[in-house]
Amino acid sequence: MIDAIDYQLIAAVQAGLPIAARPYAVIAEQLAITEQDVIERLARLKTQGLIKRWGVVVKHRQLGYRANAMIVMNVPDERVARVGALISQQACVNLCYQRPRQGEVWPYNLYCMIHGKSREVVLEQWAELRHDCNLSDYPFEVLFSRRCFKQRGALYARQIAKGDGPTPSLIGEEIKNKLSFGVHFA
Repeated sequence: MIDAIDYQLIAAVQAGLPIAARPYAVIAEQLAITEQDVIERLARLKTQGLIKRWGVVVKHRQLGYRANAMIVMNVPDERVARVGALISQQACVNLCYQRPRQGEVWPYNLYCMIHGKSREVVLEQWAELRHDCNLSDYPFEVLFSRRCFKQRGALYARQIAKGDGPTPSLIGEEIKNKLSFGVHFA
């Protein structure tokens, strides 16, 4: 069960942590709780599955990585977990996840993202990965990005003014259902 402080905490961290030596202390001060309470609540929310994962959003284009490819593959369902776990361990892969196929129009069920400084580098990395992971039997497409969208984590809570101050509320019916879409391989 989550309480009003948990909702406020989710709203406080969803846009990113403050840049500070002790970011949890800054959040704790905003919420009038202790730094330890912030850490324990975040751990509990993760254990409960309300926070699916905790990660960093890297603005790769600012670091010179201008070629970004989503590799989509059609892997037999009985092999997708094993293949996804193998692919996700490769250094060049930024993320790897499974999604349902969409019939004949979109027969792909396994996705991975590779960032590189050029298209040639990305295609070389994909060729190496394909060879090393024995992926030659699986149909695939390499989809390069044409433009960069705003990079940030997903937003699940918003501030709604009520009475004497803003109160966080959840977007959608149930936060737990909104935090996980697709199976991610770690």
